[in-house]
Amino acid sequence: MSSLAYVSGTARGQTDRLLAEIAATLGAEGWALAGVVQLNTDRPGRRDCDMDLRVLGRPEVIRISQNLGAESSGCRLDPDGLETAVALVERELAGTPRLLILNKFGKAEIEGRGFRALIGEALARGIPVLLGVKPLNMPGFEDFAQGMAEALPPEPGALLDWARAQAHAAL
Repeated sequence: MSSLAYVSGTARGQTDRLLAEIAATLGAEGWALAGVVQLNTDRPGRRDCDMDLRVLGRPEVIRISQNLGAESSGCRLDPDGLETAVALVERELAGTPRLLILNKFGKAEIEGRGFRALIGEALARGIPVLLGVKPLNMPGFEDFAQGMAEALPPEPGALLDWARAQAHAAL
């Protein structure tokens, strides 16, 4: 069993909702968690939603999307918002959480930015990592993971079973 696992939902927002559910369940069980889950808010009259990251173990919610206008087709990610979230998660990671949950291994991580270094740090310290990966980003993630990641089905029970097995293995 790998200490790095990922999930890819098939419906829009499924992975975000699933990881938020897992974080809420484990948090209610008293787990010390680090990471972020994504909250998507639809806006009337706009094609794209607002994207926010809720920082686990902290009160902050960070906006990571930019409103580029109705006709824009460019990347909406706000790099400053993402880096703010990374810095906050880095502080939580120092406290030795039981699990690092990240909403996405995305373009920033593929390019060597975003949460990429924190993923490596967590794994080096024996902290399991659970994250979302979109099919579009799978080649970049596979290059990063080097065959060491475990694919999990997009089902709450499977993710919880994996997390609990990781915690049991660490005892």
